[in-house]
Amino acid sequence: MHAIRIHALDKTFGNGRKALHGIDLAIAPGEMVALIGASGSGKSTLLRHVAGLMPADHGSASRIEVHGECVQSGGRIARDVRRLRGGVGFVFQQFNLVERLPVVVNVLAGALHRLPLWRGVLRSFGTGEMARALEALRRVGIAECCWQRASTLSGGQQQRAAIARAMVQGARVVLADEPIASLDPESSRRVMDMLARINQEDGVTVVVSLHQVNVAMKYCARTVALHQGRVVYDGPSAALTPALLRELYGAEADEILSLGDHIGALQEPRRPEPLRPWAQPLPQAA
Repeated sequence: MHAIRIHALDKTFGNGRKALHGIDLAIAPGEMVALIGASGSGKSTLLRHVAGLMPADHGSASRIEVHGECVQSGGRIARDVRRLRGGVGFVFQQFNLVERLPVVVNVLAGALHRLPLWRGVLRSFGTGEMARALEALRRVGIAECCWQRASTLSGGQQQRAAIARAMVQGARVVLADEPIASLDPESSRRVMDMLARINQEDGVTVVVSLHQVNVAMKYCARTVALHQGRVVYDGPSAALTPALLRELYGAEADEILSLGDHIGALQEPRRPEPLRPWAQPLPQAA
């Protein structure tokens, strides 16, 4: 069974622009796959379709499955999509946290799909959910920030909180939409290291859209390249030479190649360190 199976995915926006053309992809459980392409190539649109946040063209042959369950078919999103989304974590470029709420409450939002509606409305989280949220924050390295308002965190810390939210969610698939686009080099490396860690240690399938080809090559064995809504390459990341990119993208290759490898400028990426017990007492609520 595939972790993600996309068949004949077409998407046309209301203005008549064709965003996706007959996308066919199969991603195996436990893969970490990079999705690259110039601005407007369809990366974000594709990820939103997989998450069931956007329907394909009505009446088309499009079909998307996650772990064998239909997310949408023929332009109709599955009726039980809320349940299906429980297994799919989405990490947005702009973090998508509620800034006025404490970090740990934002992370606990990942558990809402398992709770009765009234508990979510009242923010009534049990000790089990709280322990899971704090453990996730430990793993991403920001447990000491758990009671701070989300707005006080740096961009990199907010993105790691978003990853922790996906952990609490129990997602078996994580879709990360340009998660390092607005981050500095050190924060970018930490976020990519964290995505690699949950992929390697937890067996979570990760699909991450990136502009930086060199980052894709460092962290993902496989890259899918989009150009004007079509898959133009699906294969080993190591084969994406500048010459091949120019062959695939033409003049648009300059936009992709002009983005330097700011993570590599720090040092070679480190393999995720093994988890260590948290040696300090947990911060308490004020």
